[in-house]
Amino acid sequence: MTAEASSAILQPDPDPACDNPAATDLVTRARKGDERAWDALVDRYAPLIWSICRRYRLGRADADDVGQSVWLRLVDQLDTIREPAALGGWLATTTRRECGRVVRAARGPHAAPYPLDPETIPDGQAEAARQDLLAAERHAALRQAFADLPPHGQRLIALLAADPPMPYAQISARLGIPVGSIGPTRRRCLDKMRRHPAVAALTGGPGPPGPVLAAAG
Repeated sequence: MTAEASSAILQPDPDPACDNPAATDLVTRARKGDERAWDALVDRYAPLIWSICRRYRLGRADADDVGQSVWLRLVDQLDTIREPAALGGWLATTTRRECGRVVRAARGPHAAPYPLDPETIPDGQAEAARQDLLAAERHAALRQAFADLPPHGQRLIALLAADPPMPYAQISARLGIPVGSIGPTRRRCLDKMRRHPAVAALTGGPGPPGPVLAAAG
């Protein structure tokens, strides 16, 4: 889904990491052994972990090692996390620490401190990490809302969000629907996505209709 499509669906609050009912629900269920909740947590936050690994310029093998360590720490400490709604921030901090550990190990015991160690991370990098978390929450919410659309709605939204944009006539031929029905169907799909609980948790409610998809213009 394109950035334009995302902005057409939700306008997240300033810091969802600090007040995220969806994360709280997933953590609560995962604590009870719900495997689907664990899968949803991984799906929601894996992009965040990868983005921080990229910021530290880790290779694939090192990033895999960091990701495994982070998830193992979560398994070990899930019951002790005091603020489940802030799980994203906990994962971001743990990932930065693990990245620092990998970088220090690669540079050797006598190397100078790496500039992006968690203890010395600049304010700008901290803000970038917060934005990574925000993006991960956004994408996870949109994926959940998109997955709950009926199949014909998923196909339509996927074609409307294509890059480069697909003409309405081509979409009409591909899906076997009248050109005139594309706009109204698109609006109904986007409205349904805005009202999805995962999206509403970020926006504080469905809110007013957003702009149409730029890709469909």
